[in-house]
Amino acid sequence: MRYISKLFLNSLNISKKAMMLNRVLLTLVLICSYIGALTAQKQAKTYARKPVVERYNNMVVTAHPEATKIGVKVLADGGNAVDAAVAVHFALAVCYPTAGNIGGGGFALYRNKNGTFDVLDYREIAPGNASKNMFLDSAGNIIKDLSLKGALAAGVPGSVNGMWELHKKYGSTNWNKLIQPAIDLARKGFPITTMQAREFRNHEADFSKYSHRKNYLIKSVVKDGYLDIIKLLWPGDTLRIPDLAHTLEAIRDKGRDGFYTGWVADSIVAQMNRSGGIITHQDLANYKTEWRAPLKGTYRGYTVTTMPPPSAGGIALLQILKMLEPFDLAARGFNKAITVNLMAEAEKLAYADRSKYIGDPQYISIPTDTLLDEAYLRQRFFTLQCCRANPAETIKPGTFSWPESEETTHFSITDQYGNAIAITTTINSPYGSHLFVSGCGFILNNEMDDFSTKPGALNSYNLPGSKANSIAPGKRMVSSMTPTMVEKDGKLYLVAGTPGGSTIITSVLQTIINVIDHKMDMQSAVDAPRFHHQWLPDVLYYEKGAFTKKQLYMLKALGYKTQEREPIGRMDAIMLKDNKFIGGADYRGDDNADGVNDGTKFDE
Repeated sequence: MRYISKLFLNSLNISKKAMMLNRVLLTLVLICSYIGALTAQKQAKTYARKPVVERYNNMVVTAHPEATKIGVKVLADGGNAVDAAVAVHFALAVCYPTAGNIGGGGFALYRNKNGTFDVLDYREIAPGNASKNMFLDSAGNIIKDLSLKGALAAGVPGSVNGMWELHKKYGSTNWNKLIQPAIDLARKGFPITTMQAREFRNHEADFSKYSHRKNYLIKSVVKDGYLDIIKLLWPGDTLRIPDLAHTLEAIRDKGRDGFYTGWVADSIVAQMNRSGGIITHQDLANYKTEWRAPLKGTYRGYTVTTMPPPSAGGIALLQILKMLEPFDLAARGFNKAITVNLMAEAEKLAYADRSKYIGDPQYISIPTDTLLDEAYLRQRFFTLQCCRANPAETIKPGTFSWPESEETTHFSITDQYGNAIAITTTINSPYGSHLFVSGCGFILNNEMDDFSTKPGALNSYNLPGSKANSIAPGKRMVSSMTPTMVEKDGKLYLVAGTPGGSTIITSVLQTIINVIDHKMDMQSAVDAPRFHHQWLPDVLYYEKGAFTKKQLYMLKALGYKTQEREPIGRMDAIMLKDNKFIGGADYRGDDNADGVNDGTKFDE
């Protein structure tokens, strides 16, 4: 205890009185923390809500059972991880419309059997007619919902081109065979889950407002000459999407061109013209993905490989892990106040840096090396006052010299050949712009809200905007998506990722810490209750059950403003241990949507 107090206090330039107060507070918190440490370690292994699924051959973990079944079938037929990923991606566009998509974009992290990594950025881009102030009125004020709902909120979609390029480089199975299962799913239909039925009801007003013509999530009839919305889908009802099947057939037969040119592109542009959007034929035809080099870091002897900009997730994840590495989190205990204090303060610093420095690397120079420099991170962390919640207004982005220039889904797949892929894809908030492309059966994203509409203004995830992430034609918006892999002694150990907007980074972080520090099995690491701090707003969010009453009291005593919220993220992860693949599917919010499969059976 004396050593830890010294480590903090010698790094701070504060008065003797403040030092004494900090030492007393630190000692009290540490005593309380260590009293419960053994109990915490025992509890850390009991969070799995369903039995751990293990498999020697391969593993598919997705957000929906129908998509998982399709991915497993591809592997069983001899396909590789990329083949399964392509099939799963298109299947999720059918059965998981809140986030699965062909009208959005995402990031893919691929590792081949030889341990070589590749990153594909198929993030959406701003249309050619986009402008810096497009969501502001004449007085410079943000126009409510303009960047969130309707046609103007949509960026140029990247998902179809992303899957096409991924398959072209690494796929082994015929493209047509990989798209056909999604077509069949859209035509024959599937039973919707309890959570999906609830979401359809919650979004009914926006579906009706922004998609005036036919969409498939609302059942409607003409009554007395008027369109009368009379019924929503209920749990167990069969959802069929023939328009989407027609669109997928075009993609099956013509690949990339089946979406970015031809009748589908014509339909997108026609929808833009009807609804006040700005995506053009040229925007669609010119869309390109980017192959990028992954980011790498280390944590307690493990190698962590993750996503580079324009994702802010990878840099923030590696920053937080490196700031926490000097501390024995296991000894402090899972979700104990002293552990949460260390993690939350590190998170604040990373999110502050995110607000200033991250953007599209083709438009700005990003000081990646400095942001990940150990000396810089140590200096940042040890300027904080220890064992307390440092108010957000006292934390600023780091300063140094450098050259100027929550709805998503994730799936993880490992194959029998030794390859692995982690893909996070999104249309941004649940159901994106709520705008269906008429006659095509899919929803367009609302990713334009991920740009900085105005410096300092908060987006839908309460993240502050910056000049680095301002709107410009052809530019990619900043993301929090963080598909990540962890290696141990050069061998694949963990594949992970999650939806959740700004909470993605902290959810991936906690899953890694749960496995490495708290020695949880894969399912427990995924199911363990989570918390989140993102600097602004200055609130420590937590799931129900994350903290005991005693821990909440201690956190409030340390100065945290706490707030319980709905489940955080929906992690889909795979661990490779003792030559076995161990799956972890997140059941948050929908117990009947089990998306993990061991390759031989399926639990529903």
